[in-house]
Amino acid sequence: METVTHHGRETAYRRHDRGGDGEPILFVHGSGGSHAVWKAQARLADARPVITLDLSGHGASEDVTADPGYEALSAYVDDTLAVAEATNAGVLCGNSLGGAVVLTLLLERDIDPEAVVLAGTGAKLAVLDDLLRWLRTDFERAIEFLHGPDRLFHDPDDRLLETSRAAFDDAGQAVTHRDFRTCHTFDVRGRLDEITTPTLAVVGEYDALTPPWYHEALAARMPDCEWTTLDDAAHLAMLERPEAFNDALTNFLEE
Repeated sequence: METVTHHGRETAYRRHDRGGDGEPILFVHGSGGSHAVWKAQARLADARPVITLDLSGHGASEDVTADPGYEALSAYVDDTLAVAEATNAGVLCGNSLGGAVVLTLLLERDIDPEAVVLAGTGAKLAVLDDLLRWLRTDFERAIEFLHGPDRLFHDPDDRLLETSRAAFDDAGQAVTHRDFRTCHTFDVRGRLDEITTPTLAVVGEYDALTPPWYHEALAARMPDCEWTTLDDAAHLAMLERPEAFNDALTNFLEE
């Protein structure tokens, strides 16, 4: 892992580079995740460097003192901008909370990427009241709910479920609760027309957390956005259908 220091803290990231000459692509994980959620996207490094970061308090990155909501979101945006500048990333890809980070980065920071990919996310990310309560009071119940049918996964094997649950345990209850509370307050529906960067919105067809119509709405409201669904996948399509996910990104970026 490499690190970049900014705002008095260190943000960790991993670089995969197999000599591809395309614009580096920076992947931003979602709530309770880490850079490891993008392990299958390392295969894209044949065409372009692949950068995967850990947001503050996740994985190998230092935590930040920030209240859930805009304060935490701004800290995550600062993490992403620091890594993007350190790696000369020209493409940004965010999943779920990571999509909120990327959208906020485009709207509020001085950055002009070549392209953007929004995966399993939306312009508003409301969270069920019950889930928010369980994340605060009964972490195990919350994690069990998230791994229910067609939430994080559509038809996962045992290995994938174990890996996903372990990732939430690594992030911990406090950070995961902060992430979901931050998602719950996020809403940029009224500003999507300001984002002119070529964008792909990609979603698993069974995603009940950020359903396909979220992505259809992004394409309808953003000036240069297309959307696509991936068969037999839910919220974490990059893990459940990695080849299809990578093909969607590759086809979009080649265009």
